[in-house]
Amino acid sequence: MSTTTYTVTGMTCGHCVSSVKEEVGEVPGVTDVDVDLETGRVDVSGDSFDDTAVRAAVKEAGYEVSA
Repeated sequence: MSTTTYTVTGMTCGHCVSSVKEEVGEVPGVTDVDVDLETGRVDVSGDSFDDTAVRAAVKEAGYEVSA
């Protein structure tokens, strides 16, 4: 299992965190999503998940990956 860290911009509340966790959690291969609202840090863990799919899921939730 590997963990990749993303920086997500635009999150301002608990609902934002829930939206990102839900969308990213649906990406095949993702087993855990940890979101820190204050820093925008999103740690995604799993086996063989697609980076492009994770970035698309964040965008689908309404936010941007800045790193």
